[in-house]
Amino acid sequence: METLERIQPNRQVMVFILMVFLSQALAEPIRYSVMEETESGFFVAHLTKDLGLEIGELAARSARVVSDDDKQRLQLDRQTGDLLLREKLDREELCGPIEPCVLHFQVFLETPVQFFEGELSIQDVNDHSPVFPTGEMLLKIPENSQPGTLFPLKLAQDLDVGSNGLQKYTISPNSYFHVLTRNHSEGKKYPDLVQDKPLDREEQPEFSLTLTALDGGSPPKSGTITVRILIMDVNDNAPEFVHTPYEVQVLENNPLDSPVLSVSARDVDAGNFGSVSYGLFQASDEIKQTFSINEVTGEIRLTKKLDFEQIKSYHVEIEAIDGGGLSGKGTVFINVVDVNDNAPELTISSLTSSVPENAPETVVSIFRIRDRDSGDNGKMICSIPDSLPFLLKPTFKNFYTLVTERPLDRESQAEYNITITVTDLGTPRLKTQHNITVTVSDVNDNAPAFSQAAYTLRVRENNSPALHIGSVSATDRDSGANAQVTYSLLPPQDPQLPLASLVSINADTGQLFALRSLDFEALRAFEFRVGAADRGSPALSSQALVRVLVVDDNDNAPFVLYPLQNGSAPCTELVPRAAEAGYLVTKVVAVDGDSGQNAWLSYQLLKATEPGLFGVWAHSGEVRTARLLSERDAVKHRLVVLVKDNGEPPLSASVTLHVLLVDGFSQPYLPLPDAAAAEARADPLTVYLVVALASVSSLFLFSVLVFVAVRLCRRSRAASAGGCSVGEGPFPGHLVDVSGAGTLSHSYQYEVCLTGVPRTGEFKFLKPVFPSLLIEDTEREIQENPNCRNSFVFS
Repeated sequence: METLERIQPNRQVMVFILMVFLSQALAEPIRYSVMEETESGFFVAHLTKDLGLEIGELAARSARVVSDDDKQRLQLDRQTGDLLLREKLDREELCGPIEPCVLHFQVFLETPVQFFEGELSIQDVNDHSPVFPTGEMLLKIPENSQPGTLFPLKLAQDLDVGSNGLQKYTISPNSYFHVLTRNHSEGKKYPDLVQDKPLDREEQPEFSLTLTALDGGSPPKSGTITVRILIMDVNDNAPEFVHTPYEVQVLENNPLDSPVLSVSARDVDAGNFGSVSYGLFQASDEIKQTFSINEVTGEIRLTKKLDFEQIKSYHVEIEAIDGGGLSGKGTVFINVVDVNDNAPELTISSLTSSVPENAPETVVSIFRIRDRDSGDNGKMICSIPDSLPFLLKPTFKNFYTLVTERPLDRESQAEYNITITVTDLGTPRLKTQHNITVTVSDVNDNAPAFSQAAYTLRVRENNSPALHIGSVSATDRDSGANAQVTYSLLPPQDPQLPLASLVSINADTGQLFALRSLDFEALRAFEFRVGAADRGSPALSSQALVRVLVVDDNDNAPFVLYPLQNGSAPCTELVPRAAEAGYLVTKVVAVDGDSGQNAWLSYQLLKATEPGLFGVWAHSGEVRTARLLSERDAVKHRLVVLVKDNGEPPLSASVTLHVLLVDGFSQPYLPLPDAAAAEARADPLTVYLVVALASVSSLFLFSVLVFVAVRLCRRSRAASAGGCSVGEGPFPGHLVDVSGAGTLSHSYQYEVCLTGVPRTGEFKFLKPVFPSLLIEDTEREIQENPNCRNSFVFS
């Protein structure tokens, strides 16, 4: 398919070039003839047959008829192929005295471009009679004129040409004169009065004759003038021009009333017969309107603006008349010199105002240029700016084709203003400019582009449903429907992600909404892809990654892992009365389901049976003795520890600790009355758990003792066998956040040894020697053993 699309434009270009060469190769124009004064609508010819075209091809190829003078005197019926007259033709108006009268036209086929030259010959009909300039003329003849003398008479003008034009002159019968019809070099016929016998003024001083001009029509038409002949007294010398003929060149832009030249004639007679006056002889209306001559000085002046493009030269007949009535004839040739006073003309024949982008070479316009001047003044150069992606190609005579040089890109430039400049080569140079605006129509060749490849959105948990959480934005460089972007959610890569129930997107604006309330503890982050598609055909699309981060809210209160607060028997911590200040009683372990500062936990002693005896480390939750114990201190103590997070507002939980002061760990442990009662009420499952916990604790204690014994054997022999340094236990003040499971201080495992005092047999907790179990294992062990009594595990 793509190959066919590439071949089709190339085939059109080849056909276009072939038709141009064929049209230029057709040297002989097609010729037709029509009589003048024929009514409009007259059938001239059948062009389809004469041009060798198929029926309907003129309409399919947008044929038209163009005349050289831009006046449409012919019309073409594209459906029938008939060439008809658009208006009645007057040969005299079109061509004047020029014969033959030929109207040049071109048959122009637009797609593909092809030209045919045509000529329409307009035949003359005898629709004008010969006309004399006046109804009467006066002729003065000296009485001593000899037979055979010729006296010029006023000529008549007939606008018809050929056989219908003026053919001869006749004069009314008389015995003294006859008329001789003389042919001029320009084709005009002049009448001369020929004297047949001597005149005698005393016998007949005046004659009145009728001069008749006849044309060659059928029937012939005529015009008459009365010739009055006065017989004058003898004046035997006629004036003579010094130089004849005269020839002068005049610029067509000469101002009015400017002198053209001066003529001069001499008469050798004396007195009144020797005085000379000048005038125009046998002058046409055009000459009378254009020139004037001073009767006394013979100076010829310009009375009408000259136009080289209409009349290039004038043939002016002049005469000099003396006081006796004799005259001498002269000729003045006035040649009009062309000046560059006509700017070039540009006529648009075909124009395409919109060109699709990415299209191959496309014809934008076909136009013709013309300059009415001549020579270099009429030579022209046609150009357009070099920076535009268009070319000018000459096609036929003065016809040019404006085509695209390469495929256009609407996104780079959507509109072009093309200035066609036509400059002649005259001095000074004249130019004509014509502006053409070409718009580039859009093709869907650009996919939507997101403003960024990946978007990160943050949503605080516990949000309200249908919450606007952010937007994505994509733009398309195309226009119209090709630039209208529609957004959609793409299927998630993780099939377990319920994307359809989490977010939705506005297809028109790209706004994203959370469909339900999010829970940071259940889903901290998720990502998906968003697609953007335009409405072009075919539609183009792109996609972007959206990452949604759920921001934690302080919606989880701290949870105490140890000691357990599940309603079972409380865990009693044993403290020897010989414990020093800072003795580690137990450690409160709590976690917070939140993260960040919402999970930073702090501990404080809320209530105590005996204030000042025990203290809680704020960051580690370690419960230690605040001073030395005495015999006066009560045996049983109840401590309430408050665990609070760092959220806003803060959430808290409390835990109750039971502490029993004993003289030594060898002293039998007597449960508290309430504890005994609770144990009595415990169900069998609790008993089993207690037995299991005791077994695990014993095994763990045994392992610790074995490990300690091995370590003691490796110690330096310089150390005392019974001396063990008591762990001072520097506790760090900072907090440690472990995977969002809560804030715990660094755990320690302490080296245990006997004090060597057989009276009490109590344990001493020494300085830490290696890391203890992981926090997770510790918490799991506490949960599996809720009734533990070995507080040293969380040392």
